[in-house]
Amino acid sequence: MAKAALIAAAYAALTWLSELLGIGYGAVQFRLSEALTILPVFTPAAIPGLTLGCAIANLSSSLGPIDIFVGSLATFLQSLCCRKLRSFRQKNIPFLSLIMPIFFNAVFVGVEIAALTAGSDGFLSVFAPTALSVGFGETVVCFVLSLPLFRLIENREALKKIIQD
Repeated sequence: MAKAALIAAAYAALTWLSELLGIGYGAVQFRLSEALTILPVFTPAAIPGLTLGCAIANLSSSLGPIDIFVGSLATFLQSLCCRKLRSFRQKNIPFLSLIMPIFFNAVFVGVEIAALTAGSDGFLSVFAPTALSVGFGETVVCFVLSLPLFRLIENREALKKIIQD
């Protein structure tokens, strides 16, 4: 439970830091906290930790209370999938686990933003570019931050002992 709480606090704090930098919320986002989405590869405690952290972080979302639910659901599902797919590796890299946050955020946040903002433009005309932009930001964070974090933890026994269950 302590690991989950620490992960939740780190996720929320990194999201708020991202928002201070103007990159935390919206159709184009580069949440620093999303680097932590690789942690379910190492510990199941990351599943509730990331989910709770997202719910706490989304209390500040400009999209309102719906973002607390939708964002947390996406985070929960991506974390579950990341954990389940952790053994599928290419050159010892859990690529499928890295892709889960990209997929779930692109779809869930894309649907959420399109549903809230489409108006007369039509849902699909807003969803497609929004999903692509959210997916792009998530891809950058996952491969620029999550992958190095994975390698750092994987290659340092002391870190693995702290994080792994």
